[in-house]
Amino acid sequence: MTGGIETLDAGLRAGVEALELSLQEGQLAQLLEYLALIQKWNKVYNLTALRDPQEMLTHHLLDSLAVVPPLRRHAAGRNLRVLDVGSGAGLPGVVIAICCPELSVDCVDTVGKKAAFIQQAAASLKLPHLRGVHARVEAMDAQYDLVCSRAFASLADFVTLSAGRLTEEGAWLAMKGKHPADEIAELPREVEVFHVEPLQVPGLDAERCIVWMKKREALT
Repeated sequence: MTGGIETLDAGLRAGVEALELSLQEGQLAQLLEYLALIQKWNKVYNLTALRDPQEMLTHHLLDSLAVVPPLRRHAAGRNLRVLDVGSGAGLPGVVIAICCPELSVDCVDTVGKKAAFIQQAAASLKLPHLRGVHARVEAMDAQYDLVCSRAFASLADFVTLSAGRLTEEGAWLAMKGKHPADEIAELPREVEVFHVEPLQVPGLDAERCIVWMKKREALT
């Protein structure tokens, strides 16, 4: 991998420590291998706009890792089925699959090459619980306990397109930048925000948060 594997390894370890995230050595190795896979495929398939390995570490890997502790708290040991909508290069879906092997993770994207990349990552990283799906989320049949997205669409579009994929008791996890008050105001009545959780991404001087949502009927 270009960009200095030792430097990337040190940066990853420092970020994981700052996030107070417990990972095994094998998981750290998988995360770096995943970063290398993105770099390799980027040369042909343009998976992400970023090219610099250090920027990819911060803006992609650590940014996605920041959701793992809140997700683990939400899962509370349950073997949840997770759907990452508009997954692209697998952010955060592949990162979740690496860090939470007890979860079943499907990454859906309308671009076939991106879904194929997820399949390749699952094979290369030996993640049998990870799957790439080439489809439109609204055309899928399966249902999931958690539906997540990162830079996919507005909150209203996200929940509207994926409502059929979420179980009645399930939750949406939307990764956002600053607190999206305007987007929250535009949510359909059937959806309720039950928590907006601020995130601090190591090495990234930018606001980040998770918007946690549920179907309103599930809260009554």
